[in-house]
Amino acid sequence: MLDLEFSQLSDTGIVREHNEDYVGHVVPATPTHAATHGWLFALADGVGGQEKGEVASRTAVESVLADFRAAAAGESHSALLPRLVKAANTRVFEAGLAVRPGGAAIATTLVICALRFDRAVVAHVGDSRCYLVRRGRATVLTRDHTFANEQARLGLLSKKEAAKAPTRHVLSRSLGNDLFVAVETHEVQLLVDDVLMLCSDGLHGAVTAPEIANVIAHSSDLDAAARRLLTLANYEDGTDNISLQLIHVRSVERVGMYRGRPYKLHG
Repeated sequence: MLDLEFSQLSDTGIVREHNEDYVGHVVPATPTHAATHGWLFALADGVGGQEKGEVASRTAVESVLADFRAAAAGESHSALLPRLVKAANTRVFEAGLAVRPGGAAIATTLVICALRFDRAVVAHVGDSRCYLVRRGRATVLTRDHTFANEQARLGLLSKKEAAKAPTRHVLSRSLGNDLFVAVETHEVQLLVDDVLMLCSDGLHGAVTAPEIANVIAHSSDLDAAARRLLTLANYEDGTDNISLQLIHVRSVERVGMYRGRPYKLHG
């Protein structure tokens, strides 16, 4: 069966006075629950410059955790996760109206990752990321929803220009600004010793992908890797809140799918 270990940290950084990031997870209580629902990890970064960013991030994460626990047994993660994110968007939007009736919305990024059998499904809105670290290399599975990145995707800016553009931190998509939001999803087959990392831009804006892979490869355990990455992000920048979740795949259960139902593969 799928076997995981994980570590998570969240820090205010060395400049800001409070933390607008929020992280959470759902761990299956039994092997049966692991097969019917699996694991879920969630990370949100309340949008800076708007009041109550911490309300937005906490509302988003608590929404997806609760809805994941209540989901129908065996539901496809590829179908479930976008629905969870859209429901979280509605709750953040409503929370914004409660905080500032008739005023500006509160907003947050959100990245979530569900794992079951030999698959991981990632859904996200905003610029919080999910990396896959495999065989010493870190690959980004998500696409930053920022104006600079959208311009680069359209060929209006080079990747180098986008990385330095004033709009590189300005979100083109987030939870809470509107009743409707477009959610991106990505599915990946898992291998033993893969590490998935969810993080806010306080980390990925300060630490490069090769540095992430190097720290994970040369740390004694997952907790040590998380602490080293947090320390490195604060050393390199530290002007933003920093949050991360590391998920190490210790074993997987190979399955095939027939009419939406999993079956074990042998041999």
